[in-house]
Amino acid sequence: MITVGMNYHVIEGKQADFEEKFAGVIDALKAAEGHDSSTLWKDVADDASYLITSEWSSEQAFTDFIRSQAFKDVTTWGKEQILSGRPQHKVYKH
Repeated sequence: MITVGMNYHVIEGKQADFEEKFAGVIDALKAAEGHDSSTLWKDVADDASYLITSEWSSEQAFTDFIRSQAFKDVTTWGKEQILSGRPQHKVYKH
């Protein structure tokens, strides 16, 4: 089991868009093999900063998902329209 922390910073004023689009990401995650659960967190000190924690059966299952077409289908909108920078991912092994 691993936990993945995915940090995102959005363009000011795009917070509601990011939160809405995340619902589609959750649906894709639920269908992914090896995915257990995910939660979206918002930074109280910077309301344009978010963390998604995601539990996976293995690092390979997570890697397979982020390389999948399903992941690309639900995340391509963010690169140019919502995110202010490149997302940062960190894997925490149990």
